[in-house]
Amino acid sequence: MSKKTRKKSSKGSAKTPAKTPAKSSAKAPAKKSAQKTIPAKAARSGSKAPVKAPAAKAGKAVATKSGKAAKSASTKESHKPASKSLKSNLSATPKSDSGPIPKPAEKPLPAPGPAAALAEGAKAPGFRLPRDGGDSVALANYAGQKLVLFFYPRADTPGCTREAIDFTRLKDAFAESGTAVLGISADTVRAQESFRDKHQLSIPLISDEKHEMLEAYGAWGEKSMYGRTFLGILRTTVLIGKDGKIAKIWRNVRVDGHADDVLAAAQGL
Repeated sequence: MSKKTRKKSSKGSAKTPAKTPAKSSAKAPAKKSAQKTIPAKAARSGSKAPVKAPAAKAGKAVATKSGKAAKSASTKESHKPASKSLKSNLSATPKSDSGPIPKPAEKPLPAPGPAAALAEGAKAPGFRLPRDGGDSVALANYAGQKLVLFFYPRADTPGCTREAIDFTRLKDAFAESGTAVLGISADTVRAQESFRDKHQLSIPLISDEKHEMLEAYGAWGEKSMYGRTFLGILRTTVLIGKDGKIAKIWRNVRVDGHADDVLAAAQGL
């Protein structure tokens, strides 16, 4: 190869690398422009970033509110057991300094009336009530004579029937001793008349549906039967002397032989 050829070839090889930088330099601005566009977008997005910041704060506020709501909900839930404990405390028997206070009854029984103070030697309580036949009877009707009042629970029941029949049987003997006899219950006048007619009773029967006379003479009070407690008529007999005072009281009467015992007491008065 000649020197000229070598020079040409060296020149051609020199030109070739020169072209390469030119191409790379042409492409370089493109990359730079691309790099410039990216910051521009970043700048735009950066300009929007402050707008999104309040949203983040709002999110934090919502989170704070939800946290408060959760706390309040948990607080409410934490109060639920306390309300149950309060309820159980209310149901518990209250205590005083002297000890536990008993619970009141669901249906408290009425306080005893004047009958609690009724005793032998006391003045007989006055009364005026309807009797069988449609008339009325008063204590004043028997002033100056002895009077027997027998209080029975209910007309036409076995025990009350036997008692009324016994007093009817001894009516004449009572009359000879100057003693009148009256039967009293809370039955209606019609029930008393039916009771009288069925068993041919000759003793006047008084109807005290409002329990006024029954309470006054201590024949109304607490009773128990088959484990059940209730208010009702207590079988009682009262003997009143000529002076209008109570001579004798029979409480919780047993029917058998009772009328004979009362007659003996009236005869000895």
